Amino acid sequence: MNTIDSIDKAKLILREVSKVIVGKDETMIKVLLAIVAGGHILMEDIPGVGKTTMAVALSRALGLDYNRVQFTPDVLPSDITGYSLYDKNTGTMIYQKGAVLCNLFLADELNRATSRTQSALLQAMEEGEVTVDGSTYPVPQPFVVIATQNPTGAKGTQMLPDSQLDRFMLRVSMGYPSHKDEIEMIRRRQNGQTLETVGQSVSREELLRIRKEAEQVYLKDAMIDYIVTLCEKTRADSRILQGASPRATLALTALSKATAWIQGRDYVLARDVRFVFHDCIEHRLIWTQELSDASARAEVLSKLFASVKAPSIK
Repeated sequence: MNTIDSIDKAKLILREVSKVIVGKDETMIKVLLAIVAGGHILMEDIPGVGKTTMAVALSRALGLDYNRVQFTPDVLPSDITGYSLYDKNTGTMIYQKGAVLCNLFLADELNRATSRTQSALLQAMEEGEVTVDGSTYPVPQPFVVIATQNPTGAKGTQMLPDSQLDRFMLRVSMGYPSHKDEIEMIRRRQNGQTLETVGQSVSREELLRIRKEAEQVYLKDAMIDYIVTLCEKTRADSRILQGASPRATLALTALSKATAWIQGRDYVLARDVRFVFHDCIEHRLIWTQELSDASARAEVLSKLFASVKAPSIK
């Protein structure tokens, strides 16, 4: 792996996205990490803070074809996966592509959709294909789902099921901008820095090569044991009713490798794991009622992480 090359590529991508997203560098980096690691992203926040803008900006910077669906209760599974139409000239059924057959699928307000429609998206996320009338169609590669979700309790929303939450490699929240950043956001708009100014930094083929480079980042046996022990800790804690799944372990591993790659290293350090641990794990857990507060859950995870001794890499 070329150290300088990997750092430069990441900087180029983030520079383009930052043209329209101000003051959210850590969130941008983590979303990019999930894309490099081959995972899907859940962006959970109140409306209007830039979730959709970030997703579209990333699609432009990465040269990805994207489709966007605004989920409402009347969106059908066939709107996502596609459907078959009878062709009277040939006497055959012709497949009409659904919205999910693209490189980057933006599922806006996913938690407003019915469970049947959410399930239709699930196959594409997990298996990289959709099935319509008994025929299977692969999604293009690379394939990324960025779903946005308004907080539960907002009008017309419902909680995503645990099985679907576990399919998202990462969950992030943008939050309100600072006073200074919001002023800068307005200035950039006045200077014409809109989504149209976001340029392409890498091609789809380059992104696939980047993913392979990240997969090849080395994990020492002690580091593998460290990651597994962290996930096992969540299963043994009495305050957590359902701990991290093996899928979560694999996701944490992939994200840690991507974190090392973006810093120009071909080996994983404990600080790489620490950087993504909370955002990779917290949304997959089922907590006791006493820990309904997000800050309390974050504190538990922080103490859990600190309780496991990090291996030294020599």
